[in-house]
Amino acid sequence: MAKTESTMLELGTPSPDFSLPDVISQKTVSLSDFAGKPLLVAFLSVHCPYVQLIRHEFSRYAREYMNKNLAIVAIQANDIQAYPEDGPQGMRDDARRFRYPFPYLLDETQETAKAYKAACTPDLFLFDADHKLYYRGQFDDSRPGSDIPVTGASLRAATDALLAGRPAPAEQRPSMGCNIKWKPGNEPDYFG
Repeated sequence: MAKTESTMLELGTPSPDFSLPDVISQKTVSLSDFAGKPLLVAFLSVHCPYVQLIRHEFSRYAREYMNKNLAIVAIQANDIQAYPEDGPQGMRDDARRFRYPFPYLLDETQETAKAYKAACTPDLFLFDADHKLYYRGQFDDSRPGSDIPVTGASLRAATDALLAGRPAPAEQRPSMGCNIKWKPGNEPDYFG
């Protein structure tokens, strides 16, 4: 596991388009399905200890805020040839086990991850109702091996501010997690 921070895409950036298969419903889900709604795009994976740490609380967060008119999609972009546990069956198993109430999309080409400049799992992008980037960063201060409880405090505070019509939080700390497992020769150029 390579510890990697999110790229901290510039606030105000329009949400990149996507049209990806949902491994749960077997339907294609697109950005246009969420027109006029605030949207959280979360890059997750099955095998990453950083995602494993937050899964229960992230699912709780999702159920709570989807009831407040926030749309959520999760995207798995790891190379499933090299990491088969991150493939559709593992994604479906996680979605059932942790009661994910949102679509769980497979980005097999990794083009959507590149469009978002995603770097790690979890990597979280919160967009306003016009799909302009409002928050990007960590779920909370917890990390594997730390004694810090998983609360989702950072993302909750940002989501509460967004839904209340307040300005975006001034302090936004990068997410930290496992690097996205890029296919050989498919590594993005935004790492330097």
